[in-house]
Amino acid sequence: MEEKENVLPGMAQDGIHAGFPSPATDYMTQAIDLNKELVKHPAATFYGRVVGDSMIDAGVEEGDILVIDRSLEPQNGNMAVCFIDGEFTLKHIHIDGSSLTLVPANPKYPEIKVEEGMDFKMWGVVTYVIKKVR
Repeated sequence: MEEKENVLPGMAQDGIHAGFPSPATDYMTQAIDLNKELVKHPAATFYGRVVGDSMIDAGVEEGDILVIDRSLEPQNGNMAVCFIDGEFTLKHIHIDGSSLTLVPANPKYPEIKVEEGMDFKMWGVVTYVIKKVR
């Protein structure tokens, strides 16, 4: 018997129901390509692994993998990877007129108001967080 590549047994073609079990087929007929699913702008998309716990209250934990799109225009409230004074950091961005503040999702960390003279670059907008559950 020939096995289909990238087919996971026990997965329904319509998705995986999180409620009661679905009387679906035993095998998927289509493979899921994560790059197709998660990446809209391949030339501008990067992956990064989270280090630290400053975004833990947003559900982002150490070891999670970020999908970061550098082509997106950052909007108020987005989670973004920023380069500030020689280091990368992951924070929510708060835009108020011409003022920009980087906001952590952990009360142990202070907000960072971006001021003139800081070495700052908005590196990319986080579009997905991939989590390990085991």
